[in-house]
Amino acid sequence: MNKYKLTVGLEIHAELQTQTKMFCDSKNDPEETRPNFNICPVCMGHPGTLPVINKEAVRHVLRVGKAIGGELADFTEFDRKNYFYPDIPKGYQISQYKYPLVKGGKLAGVAITRVHLEEDTASSSHEDKDYSLVDFNRAGVPLMELVTEPVIHSAAEASRFARELQLLLRYLGVSFANMEKGEMRVEANISVAPEDLQGKPVLGTKVEVKNLNSFRSVERAIEYEVGRQIDLLEAGEKVSQETRGWDEGNQKTYSQRVKEESHDYRYFPDPDLPKMKLSEVPEFAESNLSLPELPSAKRERYANDFNVVGDAAEIFIVYLPAAKFFEEVAAILKEPKAISLAVNYLTSDLIGLAKSPNASGDVFGSLKFSPKDFSELMKMIIARTLSSRGAKDTLAVMYAEGGDPAKIAEAGGFIQKNDEAELKNVVKAILDSNAKVVTDYKSGKASALQFLVGQGMKATKGSANPEMLKSIIQSLIG
Repeated sequence: MNKYKLTVGLEIHAELQTQTKMFCDSKNDPEETRPNFNICPVCMGHPGTLPVINKEAVRHVLRVGKAIGGELADFTEFDRKNYFYPDIPKGYQISQYKYPLVKGGKLAGVAITRVHLEEDTASSSHEDKDYSLVDFNRAGVPLMELVTEPVIHSAAEASRFARELQLLLRYLGVSFANMEKGEMRVEANISVAPEDLQGKPVLGTKVEVKNLNSFRSVERAIEYEVGRQIDLLEAGEKVSQETRGWDEGNQKTYSQRVKEESHDYRYFPDPDLPKMKLSEVPEFAESNLSLPELPSAKRERYANDFNVVGDAAEIFIVYLPAAKFFEEVAAILKEPKAISLAVNYLTSDLIGLAKSPNASGDVFGSLKFSPKDFSELMKMIIARTLSSRGAKDTLAVMYAEGGDPAKIAEAGGFIQKNDEAELKNVVKAILDSNAKVVTDYKSGKASALQFLVGQGMKATKGSANPEMLKSIIQSLIG
């Protein structure tokens, strides 16, 4: 079989977080459930109405451009993208074509072609085979479109880029970007081509796949298309340039229509909207495009300052309440050893207590104890006032009820026992009732010692100092 190379370019749309829609003062409310409630003559495309540009939406896109290192436009304009569909009330969509707000840039190692601004369409539902329903609440909502260069060569890389973009949009506060709510939608342009004799790829035929509403769907759709296109090529057939949908239920793509080219939309500048010289608009000045610490910078800082990397770091990067809580804890503990211990308990034990698929996000938003309380728990572990078992039990009570860890540990009997005389009595009883295990240990069976220590921990309900138990057992057996 020939070697094939996959090439993917992504087009990602994200609804922007603004008070009103893109060209009118109708409310931009993604939580509205009443159909056709947030509408007006402008977003419904009534004759004689005039659109007005939402400056906050423009500023949002410029900040995204700055965050990815793109070239921010000085001159820009809006265009009419002409096509007819029930969810387009005007018969055209206001978008940007020749002069986007942002050109170039890079995110997660992927080169960006452009980022531009447009208005969203209405949403259609097909609940009956005889008719469809159209809800215009979404029509006219500010929509950012980001287009990557065709430089992605695996399904995992495509999904990783989409996740990083979602994270960036949330850090900037420009979009909630919830894919399950349709606030961020991914389209993948996928092509597969055989390599020539020199190992260089020959560009294949581009197929656009729509309806990708989760990161998993992005990966699975690309993987399916790779197989489908290779099967066609191996059979001596051609891959058609077309738009395909993703069928989540059957985990396969299906043909929707022949892929349009840009000239099919008959773009031309919208005559109702002014051309913009951005340097002349105070809201778009550099001083008004400030950025917070971005995910990439936070990853680097966590690695350098706290030695936190990998999956543990991503919990703090993705969930801002988790990062805030952790940094307050780190400021109290200060010592690297104590901070490392805190990371383990926060990202493993605490999240495990929630027993939720979204535990990483849920836990830190509603904790019943403070960073100071948690830091005191870590200090008790380091001082060996609490064993690992005792610390877990104390944390479980703190999670369920809140409270001071020292008082909880005392009341629950979790304080680690370091009284040698008391532990000697416990050990003597264990040795008397486990004569065979003692004989095994004397015969050189190392696992026998661990068993006896385990029995000691069980007898003291996890409160004994395991190292002291081990030492006493060894001394009494001789």
